[in-house]
Amino acid sequence: MGFANVLLLSQLTGNIVALILSLCITIPMSIHQDDFRGHCLLFSTGDWKETDGQFVVNWASQGFCNYTIFVGVVLFVISAVQIYRLSILLYKGQDSSFLSAFVDVIGSSILCVMTVIAALMITLGFDSWCRSIMKRFETCEAAADNDIDKNDGIDTSSFHIQIGTAQFGAWASWACCVGLCVFATLKLCRYHQQENMRISMARARQRLIKNAMAENENDTLDRNGGIRDEKYS
Repeated sequence: MGFANVLLLSQLTGNIVALILSLCITIPMSIHQDDFRGHCLLFSTGDWKETDGQFVVNWASQGFCNYTIFVGVVLFVISAVQIYRLSILLYKGQDSSFLSAFVDVIGSSILCVMTVIAALMITLGFDSWCRSIMKRFETCEAAADNDIDKNDGIDTSSFHIQIGTAQFGAWASWACCVGLCVFATLKLCRYHQQENMRISMARARQRLIKNAMAENENDTLDRNGGIRDEKYS
């Protein structure tokens, strides 16, 4: 198997993994928002009431959760399209063009930025929530077994595993996108090297042709000069 096929197969595998990981972001975060009645715990804080032990939440913007879901959906769609396109190329024994390789580099770079932002949002936002929760509980996970916010009517029984899964999916997706960016860059470099090689070979061919033409002209001049010398002699 050639280097081109290895790169193509690596890109296909990376996109399959990215497709699976995108579901690890989208599904848990969507379920979380449903359980929390549209609220988002990322960067939300609160205080514990002394009277009834309930948690009074200062809800942060829904945009934090919506952004992570958006990133998961975009990653899913792009990965699905790439899987279809690369599978066809692999089946036909072909490879992508220089332009598509360049687009892959740009697209994977953008996905790297989007996924790392989503991963940081989930990590830092969840840490902010847990710091408020741990004013009463020893661990953040322990609060999942208690009805801590009856006023908002939210279901906190699974928030820890939901956000934990999304956090894993976001960081793993970022690592996968970095790998895809590396593969696309290697392919682009290979195309660049091939183009330089073609240009070098074309220049060498032109030099050989010019040298051959110059030698033919010299031979012709030498033969003509020899014929004239014989006539005069």
